[in-house]
Amino acid sequence: MEQEIKGFMSYLHNVKKTSRNTELSYQRDLMKMMHFLQKQKVEEANEVTETALNSYILDLEKNGMSAATVSRNIASMKGFYLYLWKEGSISSDPAEKLKAPKVEKKLPEIMSVEEMERLLEQPGDRTAKGLRDSAMLELLYATGIRVTELISLKLSDVNWKLDYIVCRDRNKERMIPFGPKAKKALERYLKEARGQLLGDKKCEMLFPNCSGEGMSRQGFWKLLKQYVKQAGIEMEITPHTLRHSFAAHLVENGADLHMVQEMLGHSDISTTMMYAARAREIYAKAHPRG
Repeated sequence: MEQEIKGFMSYLHNVKKTSRNTELSYQRDLMKMMHFLQKQKVEEANEVTETALNSYILDLEKNGMSAATVSRNIASMKGFYLYLWKEGSISSDPAEKLKAPKVEKKLPEIMSVEEMERLLEQPGDRTAKGLRDSAMLELLYATGIRVTELISLKLSDVNWKLDYIVCRDRNKERMIPFGPKAKKALERYLKEARGQLLGDKKCEMLFPNCSGEGMSRQGFWKLLKQYVKQAGIEMEITPHTLRHSFAAHLVENGADLHMVQEMLGHSDISTTMMYAARAREIYAKAHPRG
């Protein structure tokens, strides 16, 4: 079965053009499934039955896996066996009728506008690093992009005439506008700080680290934690919290859900609708006539 999994990985990479993280997730799920089935003396893909797969699902649940994790594993199995069936490697699809457990979507944690403003004030403008960090936080809050997208931005991805950035993944690209505060922070960073960070190095990334190289997710996470602490914000903040807050604040101020969906790059508007639910919840708690 290992060869079939390798073939599926090649299909995802070369045909479906999936991201590296998606491919690793599929591979991890399917290898765990394969090892379980091998212990049940099921060695070949064409020997796998719906009963065998349901036994694996029950094993995941017995081992305390969350509904979300079980659902992801089922999705991996469905994708894999559908691929094998279409390729003619198996005569029937044993995963076709598998049903994922219901996953309750939690409303995202968001920061208040006042907390966000305190956070944005923290980097300061006295050092090159402070100017860079200020520009990063302002752009993140102005656009709602993911941290991976932020640290992957190149200088050429900024359109200064129309004030938008271009974010790309392997399947699509989207253009996201930014406002005057983010533009001012970006312009000052580029004029006064980026050259200092680079020194004599060359880097096409918009936001290099202090060594003049591309920044990592861990590097951004570390600086964010520092500024959250400085701002005296007690709630648990992750890089994604800024994305959630961007969306919720837009919705609170009357933005069209479809517009927010497009900016965030959500394929399903039900994901975007969570922010509307969160905004209503906050309104009900905070408004004197809520």
